[in-house]
Formats: sequence, C-alpha cells, structure tokens
Amino acid sequence: MAFKENAKRSLVKSITFRVLVITSDFVIITLITHRYDLALAVIIFSNLASATIYYLHERAWNKIKWGRQ
Repeated sequence: MAFKENAKRSLVKSITFRVLVITSDFVIITLITHRYDLALAVIIFSNLASATIYYLHERAWNKIKWGRQ
C-alpha cells in the first residue's frame, strides 16, 4: 500500500519549512551584519520578492502546454 500524504500534513510541512528557512536566514544575516533591523528588512523584502517571483513563474507555466494532457 502506497503512502499518500493528506493536504493538512503537506500544509503543516510547508509552514514549518518556511519558518525554518526564515529563521536560519535571519540568524545568518544577523551574524554577518550584527544588525537585527537590517536582517529583518532583508527577510521581509526577500520573502515578498520570492512570493512575487513564484506567482509570476506559476502564471507563465500556465501558458505552456508542454507536459499537460
């Protein structure tokens, strides 16, 4: 019997992964710059930019017919 992950588990995994990435980025930027304000600004900007780029990427792929049935 194959394992099938339910949507709730996938959502929780996605959220915890993002928290892990954001936290590690914040720590690394803070260690490099020694500035919490700069680290927070970079984290906010980076995540907003990433979300926008992901959205645009998804919209572009919706226009590509290759690989769909």
